[in-house]
Amino acid sequence: MIDITFDFRTDAKGKDPDSHSPTLRKYHQFLWSKTLPSGRFFSLDTSDSKRYLSHRSELGEFLLTSDSVIHTYTKWKRLESITGQFLESEKEEFVRTAYTIGGMLVFPGNRVNGMNTINGERGFNSRICDRIDLTLECIRRHYVQRDSPMAPTLNRYSDFFSLFGDFHGYVDYFLLQDLVEEDGASIKFLMPFDDFQTSPVPSDVSSYAEYRIRCLDFVMARNRRIADWVRPRIPTESANDSFGPSN
Repeated sequence: MIDITFDFRTDAKGKDPDSHSPTLRKYHQFLWSKTLPSGRFFSLDTSDSKRYLSHRSELGEFLLTSDSVIHTYTKWKRLESITGQFLESEKEEFVRTAYTIGGMLVFPGNRVNGMNTINGERGFNSRICDRIDLTLECIRRHYVQRDSPMAPTLNRYSDFFSLFGDFHGYVDYFLLQDLVEEDGASIKFLMPFDDFQTSPVPSDVSSYAEYRIRCLDFVMARNRRIADWVRPRIPTESANDSFGPSN
């Protein structure tokens, strides 16, 4: 069974879990190799050590990489005066939870014309600052052809997003329902949203505390959703062993 409490730093040997945790790579392969809204099966291959996850079929060729989508800001110098108000145990809980499977996602990892990938743009764009809720709002707008701070980058990967049909299909495929309102068409923002007009980074202790709680709630809810999705799909002990943490 996929362990929704497993901290992917555990087997990354001190390196970035997104690229060095073998357990995370196996989990991604299992979770996201499944039937698309079109009814076609989207399989992900890990046989090439130089490619994190790959797919090649009549649907196209896709190279995917992992991204930790919950930014804790605990290592940001500019926020030390804020994060320093929290206990070390509270900061570690935040980071540990962020590195469970509920805090991880995959995006296309190939550069198009030498420009930023989605992962890169999420981090470098000052109007996003690695926030998954703002990223998801940009993806929502991509599907309805509205502008956003990430529009040029997302447009470069339109073939990937077209696999899922529409925003609802994308959200369902990647089990992101806990970051979307019940209407399925608006985002549950982790901080008050003002249409990308001000800094997306928490500005004081109270805003960071609220951001932290909402992030933890989302990751834990998505972990439960992942566990519920996985449970009927791994009926045997041998299958459970196949996707447990790597030693």
